[in-house]
Amino acid sequence: MKLLITGGAGYIGSVVADRLLADGHQVVVVDDLSSGHWDAVPAAAELVVGGMAAAAELLVDDERFDGVVHLAARSLIDHSVSSPETYWQGNTVETLHLLGAMRVAEVPRLVFSSTAATYGQPEQLPIAEHAPTTPTNPYGASKLAADLAISAYARAYSIGAVSLRYFNVAGAVGRFGERHDPETHLIPLALDAALGLRPEIEVFGADYATADGSCVRDFIHVADIADAHVAALASAEPGTHQIYNLGNGTGFTVLEVLGAVEEVTGRAVPRRIGARRPGDPETLIASNQLVRTALGWSPARSTLQEMIEDAYRFRTEQCR
Repeated sequence: MKLLITGGAGYIGSVVADRLLADGHQVVVVDDLSSGHWDAVPAAAELVVGGMAAAAELLVDDERFDGVVHLAARSLIDHSVSSPETYWQGNTVETLHLLGAMRVAEVPRLVFSSTAATYGQPEQLPIAEHAPTTPTNPYGASKLAADLAISAYARAYSIGAVSLRYFNVAGAVGRFGERHDPETHLIPLALDAALGLRPEIEVFGADYATADGSCVRDFIHVADIADAHVAALASAEPGTHQIYNLGNGTGFTVLEVLGAVEEVTGRAVPRRIGARRPGDPETLIASNQLVRTALGWSPARSTLQEMIEDAYRFRTEQCR
């Protein structure tokens, strides 16, 4: 298939692009490089530097594409609270532009990078796809709005769409790993603190009703995320929009993750307990039963140690 990947120069996008190329697909990456890196794009992929307007133009004017993998997004929870307009524009309005171009070009399939943040503070754990969607921050709300739009376009224009609601993505694959600026994800922050590349890591709240007072999160390896995209593209059926959670189904507290980083690196992780972060749910753990049944997908790299070891290897190679 000929596939367009928005945000393909980012962390997840680079791994997904590499995986799709390995399966023999033709890949065109569109990325404005505002948070991605040109050297993260696999050599066999074509890179078009630009935003959603460039992606829409390609879909309409270029040779026919068989599908779109839409990964480009704004994704910082605290920033979404302080600057919500950036998220409604970047995540919702831009997705509408992309859907409009897909409609005109009659692109038959879409895989959308959604998020567990659409659920907000869950009523039951683990979180299943039928759980109420009550996001607690503009990031989650803007992605939920995009999901709703995708459902409508799929029904009206016979697009086969799949939304993958990621929980916390971790790990690395070869030369593809996390290089965010600023970095906000727990494991790379903890690794940098252990390596002395930052003085400490801040823990956002230690007064939650959890085992040690810190938030609980479900982590999934980025390589498993890429495998799920392959399965989702193959499963997309015209006129339908399927939504699947991607997670391990196991939760770890923030402090447990810091302890695991210390075990893998053999180094202490300096930390400071700070205030709760606005819009942060206490516990997010996925039910992945639906995606297991529907797509035959399951996490193959499910241990926290595997994810941290791969991320540590990537980070130390960067530091050489």
